[in-house]
Amino acid sequence: MANNLIGRPNAPETKSYHSNGHQNGSSSSQPADKVSDYYACNVFNLKTMRPLLPKETFRHVEEAILESKPLSPEAANSVASAMKTWAMSKGATHYTHWFQPMTGLTAEKHDSFIEPTDDGGVLETFTGKQLAQAEPDASSFPSGGLRTTFEARGYTAWDPTSPAFIMDTPGGATLCIPTVFVSYDGLSLDKKTPLLRSIEALNRAALDILAYFKLPVRRVSSQMGAEQEYFLIDKEYFDRRPDLLMAGRSLLGAAPPKGQQLEDHYFGSIKERVFCFMTDAERELYKLGVPVKTRHNEVAPNQFEVAPVHEEANVAVDHNQLVMDVFARVALRHGLTALFHEKPFAGTNGSGKHLNWSLATDTGVNLLAPGETPDENLRFLVFLVAAVKAVHDHSRLLRASVASSGNDHRLGANEAPPAIMSVFLGDYLAKVLADIERGAPTKETDKEWLNLGIDKIPPVLKDNTDRNRTSPFAFTGNKFEFRAVGSSFNCAFPLTIINAIVAGTLRQMKRDIDERLKARKPFKVAVLEVMRRYVKESKRVCYEGNNYSGEWEREAAKRGLPNVKTTPEALEGLVLKESVALLEGLKILSRDEAHCRYHIELERYAKDLDIEAKLLIEMMETRVLPAAFGYQEELASSISALKEVLPKHPSLRSQESLLDEVAGGIGSAREAVARLRTSMAAAERESEPLKRALAYCHEVKARFSMLRRTADSLEALVPDNRWPLPKYHEMLFLI
Repeated sequence: MANNLIGRPNAPETKSYHSNGHQNGSSSSQPADKVSDYYACNVFNLKTMRPLLPKETFRHVEEAILESKPLSPEAANSVASAMKTWAMSKGATHYTHWFQPMTGLTAEKHDSFIEPTDDGGVLETFTGKQLAQAEPDASSFPSGGLRTTFEARGYTAWDPTSPAFIMDTPGGATLCIPTVFVSYDGLSLDKKTPLLRSIEALNRAALDILAYFKLPVRRVSSQMGAEQEYFLIDKEYFDRRPDLLMAGRSLLGAAPPKGQQLEDHYFGSIKERVFCFMTDAERELYKLGVPVKTRHNEVAPNQFEVAPVHEEANVAVDHNQLVMDVFARVALRHGLTALFHEKPFAGTNGSGKHLNWSLATDTGVNLLAPGETPDENLRFLVFLVAAVKAVHDHSRLLRASVASSGNDHRLGANEAPPAIMSVFLGDYLAKVLADIERGAPTKETDKEWLNLGIDKIPPVLKDNTDRNRTSPFAFTGNKFEFRAVGSSFNCAFPLTIINAIVAGTLRQMKRDIDERLKARKPFKVAVLEVMRRYVKESKRVCYEGNNYSGEWEREAAKRGLPNVKTTPEALEGLVLKESVALLEGLKILSRDEAHCRYHIELERYAKDLDIEAKLLIEMMETRVLPAAFGYQEELASSISALKEVLPKHPSLRSQESLLDEVAGGIGSAREAVARLRTSMAAAERESEPLKRALAYCHEVKARFSMLRRTADSLEALVPDNRWPLPKYHEMLFLI
């Protein structure tokens, strides 16, 4: 990395890296292996299992994975034995139940395969019981009041629908077994359990609808592909920024003269060091069976994106967690740090995680893909209308699923969808739904369609509209893209909520259609009547324009759409009466499980802002102000010396003006620190979770901007060699 930091202390030295992750002076000339030669080599999937298991056992395992059937203890023992043999052949000495607690991260407790023998030796063993269940201490994980601290028992239970894998690191290899995490009473303490429940609820609801169309289907699964945005900066810069280290975002930092205004980074040529990192990371992900497909520069400097091929939702969630984990690990090998915070740098685009969501049958039919026959198009429209109605009826719940302190900086910031949950369909499909509502025939080429008395329905083109990159929930030809999810999120919960609201709407749709069928109405008439009512009730949530504009915010208010901009208020969507009724009715979350998540997220929000506030004060008092004091003293000494020699020199006034500006900045900074301390003390006195979160949101966070302005103004005055923190132009442009 080039070092142009003349006079800057502790600047990173020039380094060169190549794709094996080690420092080197030249690039490797060895040809790379074909990805197909090693793809999923560290995954215990069906392909790996087939030659290792008896035929009958393999059939039972296949049914457990594909049809969610229970696995007998005998079969579990056979799987465990094969899994241990395979893992040890890969160098694994330990196994872990890999789970996703409500921290949003992954968790693991490693146990070795060894069991002591009477003669002083050991044997490697792994039983079906050890595979199926473990007991990590649950007392130190967030529970939101579901349990008291002294109640430590929690269980992890094997999830056979997501394959086990080997995490191979320089320190050794570990067998990771995806699991759910529940309390002693069976209540969910994780992100995975509600997701699995929502997948099953959606499956049942979709199958009920498909029965009308006589489609030979045994299972419907939600599909997902998560586009992951992230930043890369040199690790030495990261290590010297306490705010990035502990809060994930820069709390201070003046904007550089050049940012992203030239729009020259997006899809630009990838720098060699970054390319080596990407290649290395992708190789690790391919070994883990993660089908990453696309990589490119994003809009902001040193911002990038990776996108996978769509997979079944449960596996896709696990794979996205692995993407973040592997990227963080591999970045360190290259002297870099990967940042997943939604807004690590002020004044530049933040990072999101776009969830591409669709529904697919076990026969390979995408239910959100327009078909080639009238019946297929009618089926497509049923699921399309159900999705639109779901967003309309449960917009507060959907908004709550993407609420966090980090995402508050991003949503609505002219780079991401606003906090208003709306749907984009495109002009063509918007017209289709308008015609359904009118119940009138529409001319499309030479055919009439969607008139109650006419069965002719022309093809609905797949690419019938342009994409809308400003909409939070946009239809993109054969799927919906939920763009409001933050880049640091575990996407399990937003996906759980999408599954839940669509499942609930499909269930209601079935009841409404059945009611008309009982009245002896023809099937298509019944379906179109229900769709007409749903379109009429939900059309206000559809918007085809620029969601970033102030015009849309005003229009949304006229339509009565909620615009909940901050997390404490947004989280209320989790515990609204209608939200709890939906989640309980679908057996996705009980009332207690929903309320516990509400309290966990409120507490997390307050803690996030408390950490940021303390960091701001510490950075101001131990770094920014000492640097300013030093420069103030230097200026004062210089002015005094000049007065002694040239008491009437014309430059004295300008130097005194500069000193006055620095002194004024110091005074403003100290005053801002005192006000922040007062606001923090008041917030800390609030014991009720919502009031505490609101105090941090509207009182404590409100003080951040004044501190930042004073610090950033001092950064513009204090000489570069005195400033104690890496600057934006270094972090964003030097790799």
